[in-house]
Amino acid sequence: MGDVSLPADVPVARMVDPAMNRAMAETALWTVLSLHRGFFRYAAQQRERLWRQWPQKRADEIQVTVLGLGQMGRSAAQRLAAQGYRVAGWAARDRSADPVIEVLGGQQALHPLLGRSDIVVNLLPLTPQTEGLLDGDFFSAMKSGAALVNLARGAHVVDADLLRALESGQLSHAVLDVMNQEPLPEDHPYWVHAQVTVLPHVAALTDTRSAAAVVAENLAALRDGRPLANLVHKGLGY
Repeated sequence: MGDVSLPADVPVARMVDPAMNRAMAETALWTVLSLHRGFFRYAAQQRERLWRQWPQKRADEIQVTVLGLGQMGRSAAQRLAAQGYRVAGWAARDRSADPVIEVLGGQQALHPLLGRSDIVVNLLPLTPQTEGLLDGDFFSAMKSGAALVNLARGAHVVDADLLRALESGQLSHAVLDVMNQEPLPEDHPYWVHAQVTVLPHVAALTDTRSAAAVVAENLAALRDGRPLANLVHKGLGY
């Protein structure tokens, strides 16, 4: 959307692939399970040859918030709810209700929701309004000791603010699949931070078998003069 050479009248369609939605939901479930059950902590203990058990909560005692209720966000939220977690979904604009998750919209609802969430999973689109949204004010509004999972875009996060929140204990852990600079520079603090889990942008890789079919169907619609699926609203940026 930032390409000024793109003619204004050229339609742009998003890639909405059910296989990618499922893959993203799997990654969201893995991160939430790992944070909930302390598996990152146990992995660190293994490296130290430390045998220590920690208290174990039930899934229904964990409040998970998914930021972004598009195709991927809603799929992830529903998958988490199916595993017994208390799940809320938030979007910048009002969204339709959902039978299995709590749905909230608008800026006024965000900080109160963060204050009661144990794990926050970011799946927002990147727009001028959401760039840098996960900053010091955002982290201060989060429940003390909560965890962050960023599966959306690196530019959503202000890195220095996240590091400060981790160092202060305001946040307990961050799982980051996306970075402000990719590949992540070798000297970046995330690589060696005990409270950060780094993934190399693999939460939902494109599966050419399913993605090609999605593209082919939209090309056929364009050829036949039928409406195109999943068009980007250029005013909103997604």
